[in-house]
Amino acid sequence: MNPLSIKDGGRRWLTTVGSKPPRTVVDVDDGITADEAFRLAESGTGLVWRGDYPNARNLLAAMSRRCAPAAGKPFQDQRNLQARRARLLGRLLVPLDPGHVLPLRRGPDVRTACAEVYGPSETASLVSLRELLGVVGAHEWRVKGVEIPALGAKIHPHHGVFSPVRGEYVDLVARTPLPAKNLAFDIGTGTGVLAAVLARRGVERVVATDNEPRALACARENFERLGFSGLETLETDVFPPDRAPLVVCNPPWLPARAHTPLERAVYDPGSRMLHAFLDRLPRHLEPGGEAWLILSDLAELLGLRTRARLLEAFARSGLEVQGREDTRPRHPRATDPRDPLHAARAKEVTSLWRLTARAAPAPD
Repeated sequence: MNPLSIKDGGRRWLTTVGSKPPRTVVDVDDGITADEAFRLAESGTGLVWRGDYPNARNLLAAMSRRCAPAAGKPFQDQRNLQARRARLLGRLLVPLDPGHVLPLRRGPDVRTACAEVYGPSETASLVSLRELLGVVGAHEWRVKGVEIPALGAKIHPHHGVFSPVRGEYVDLVARTPLPAKNLAFDIGTGTGVLAAVLARRGVERVVATDNEPRALACARENFERLGFSGLETLETDVFPPDRAPLVVCNPPWLPARAHTPLERAVYDPGSRMLHAFLDRLPRHLEPGGEAWLILSDLAELLGLRTRARLLEAFARSGLEVQGREDTRPRHPRATDPRDPLHAARAKEVTSLWRLTARAAPAPD
């Protein structure tokens, strides 16, 4: 195994998560053992795979099994172990030739999937196999779509945009009585699924906001597929600059640090988005209007936030609770005892909080 330099080798480093390339890389193939590969990865060395593609996937799985399990540990310890696991597994690399061609035996055609995420490529590159598998999987979801019963149609997520596979929160928005049908805001729209549900229910105009351009591009594509004419998108941190009789928000549920851009849909350090939404909500809600805040109590079950602190945040922002719709999760991890968070997930409840403002201050 001869050390290689990514720079000297003329290969561009591809990443969507901001990871840095290893300082030292070596060529490896089917002859390397999982123990040796894991030892090299632990030392910080990148492994550039030159063998059979299915064997690279087998090696990645074997390296994963050698990572310390997270079950039974406190939440933050689990997050730290997950981050370490991602770093180690991210050191198994595969080369891509110009045009995103994978030059490995029995390698799949990844050109379209890579072009969707990284753009066109006229140079050779290196990418983590773990990331490449995520890119290919995201492309398959984008093509196949996710069936949304409340829409009677599919939503097609893009890479880096959280997929609406947890349908229970969508069902909450589909069944809660609407306070008005002329206008609604969908804050942090992501794929646009909740905006689309509101349009399906007859809301004439929905403004969907997000601060991620890739999410807005995904939402626009979904709106076009569904043929809804009253759906608009706006790139902004939280709110549009006016008021609505209905404001819907499904913020990240867990107040912890995100390790990747995609995790920002789940993890929100210090509940920044949640508090920004609550604090500014009275200035963007029409008198007599309602805000629908969708939250899981998983943060409470993990000891990351208490119910009392959530209610205090409502009161501090001048909000009153008019009602709450609850549902239990139906996703497979809720009943999987092997999941590191199984004890909390087994008790989890997802709620739609119906909030109103005690006063209506001037908009931002």
